[in-house]
Amino acid sequence: MVFGETLVAIIAIVSIASVIKALIGGGGRRHERIIQEVARMAPSQPDPEAGRLREDVRILKERVAVLERLITDQSSSLDREFEKLKHMD
Repeated sequence: MVFGETLVAIIAIVSIASVIKALIGGGGRRHERIIQEVARMAPSQPDPEAGRLREDVRILKERVAVLERLITDQSSSLDREFEKLKHMD
């Protein structure tokens, strides 16, 4: 009778899995529906705020590059100014 019980258990597991799959949305079809829904929700026009933020980031990157250059440049005018101040005493 062990074979019969095993067979019933397998049939029950497959049946439960089929019901769960149907409730979830059919597997691959659900994935396609999600992609379509996301595409529908995506804005068709570019966001002006995003463009402004990109421009702000570009400007800030340029400023950081200038500051890095000033800090690492040994012959900068800032060093010369410090030397002048030292010799003024």
